[in-house]
Amino acid sequence: MKLEVDVKKRLGSFELNLDFGTMGNRLGLFGPSGSGKSTLVRLLAGLDLPDSGTIKLDGEVLTDGRRAIPPRKRRVGVVFQDSHLFTHLGVTANLLYGYKRLPKAERQINPDELIEALDLGALLERGVHTLSGGERRRVALGRAVLAAPRLLLLDEPLTGLDDKLRYQIIPYLHMVLERFGIPTLFISHSVEEMRLMTNRVLLIEGGGFTGEIKSGELAMQSFARGQEGYVNLMTLCDPSPVGDLCAYRWGDNELILLDTSEDPRVMVRLEARDVVLFKNHPTSTSARNLLTCTVSGLVPLGNRVAVELLCGGQLLVSQIVREAVVELDLREGSVVVAAIKATSFRILYGEHRRRGRGVLSGPASSSTCR
Repeated sequence: MKLEVDVKKRLGSFELNLDFGTMGNRLGLFGPSGSGKSTLVRLLAGLDLPDSGTIKLDGEVLTDGRRAIPPRKRRVGVVFQDSHLFTHLGVTANLLYGYKRLPKAERQINPDELIEALDLGALLERGVHTLSGGERRRVALGRAVLAAPRLLLLDEPLTGLDDKLRYQIIPYLHMVLERFGIPTLFISHSVEEMRLMTNRVLLIEGGGFTGEIKSGELAMQSFARGQEGYVNLMTLCDPSPVGDLCAYRWGDNELILLDTSEDPRVMVRLEARDVVLFKNHPTSTSARNLLTCTVSGLVPLGNRVAVELLCGGQLLVSQIVREAVVELDLREGSVVVAAIKATSFRILYGEHRRRGRGVLSGPASSSTCR
């Protein structure tokens, strides 16, 4: 998917002034509240028109200041934060709303296959007012996907959900987007969501475009600015019991976790500050995981330093104080031992084994099983 934007739009005292071009199927749009994210979404969807400028999708002009393709003909789908389901229609009618309005030649997605992918079968006879927040998001996603969009805009679809619901929805998003190959622009102000859902991120602030970076670099950039600590997101595979604990494979490493899962692959969260470094292999420790690693980079922030480590072919980040860097004499190429307690890992979500398809093979982690 190729997207070209060169537009201006004034709303009161706020002015959106964007000029960028990008390519990719898993893009993110990141910026603080009030930066213009939702304004851009409405311009891309045709819900609003720019004051001037041009928007092109795969070379086709959606608007050029003189004319604009109407929203219903753009095939740009939108899933908003509040779902926007039709309350007078049931779940089935909501799902098929856009699908039934497509010419038969453009009905690229089988509704039954999508219903299976989103696990919506038990909801089809219900009214939308009976649905939970997570169920509403899944129905809204299904409705948008069945309309066979050339571009799907996900406008803060996880905002307002608690962690349990967020991590239930993310695997469904991965599964659907991967299975049906739909280009996506994921909008959020959450660094973690960007890393879980995108490959590359468009940055906007104060109504202007400030650059494009890899989603993994966004987290390190956020750390360097002092906005939040670094979090390792890791895909682990092939669980096996080790006493009352569980061993997982991570690249060439084996990691021991307190939590267990029946899923063959899981996404886990590990705070960088929970990774303790030793100059030499400790003779005894309560930590169940001791990994020999090579320092590949150092990112300072005040009295803290993010130490980038290569461990068995995987990237791991430890957050330590500057004094520790000096005492350990850390520099690129230094060999250290990383110690991690089994209780430090948090399983976010796992592969849905019963569907027979992986949901962790997209941009959901900064490191993958192999």
